[in-house]
Amino acid sequence: MTVSNHNKKQKYQPNVSAFLAVCGRNYAHILKWLPEQFNLNEPWQVEGEFGSLLVNIIENTKYTQLVEITRPIPNGHFFKSPKALVRIYHDAQLAEVLTSQQIYRLKPVYDYPNIHMHHSDEKFQVNAFLEELLKIGVRRVACQS
Repeated sequence: MTVSNHNKKQKYQPNVSAFLAVCGRNYAHILKWLPEQFNLNEPWQVEGEFGSLLVNIIENTKYTQLVEITRPIPNGHFFKSPKALVRIYHDAQLAEVLTSQQIYRLKPVYDYPNIHMHHSDEKFQVNAFLEELLKIGVRRVACQS
């Protein structure tokens, strides 16, 4: 008697090319409004046609920057504003989400189902969501003190 394997679920394999592509697009979006001169921990606002982003550079090194990006939601009493901690790699021209909302360290792959109900490709999904946030349609950059 042969045992059928059609009920066995395939293990998720991340698509590295798609992930690097979304990180590359995020880098290109961020470069449009990332200033050359800035002070650490002095947030500024990026305003666009579809809303605004609050941006704060937390760390700056020779080849990378650590940036916190928040999408303020007016009258957002019922849910938290989207927030992500993004590492910008200038040498590789990539921007990768390190943390998002309540996820303090994104794993490349999650077993599914899991206790927190993260998708198998949660890291890709969060970076794709950042891409959507960055598409607000930049009109101007306003510094805040």
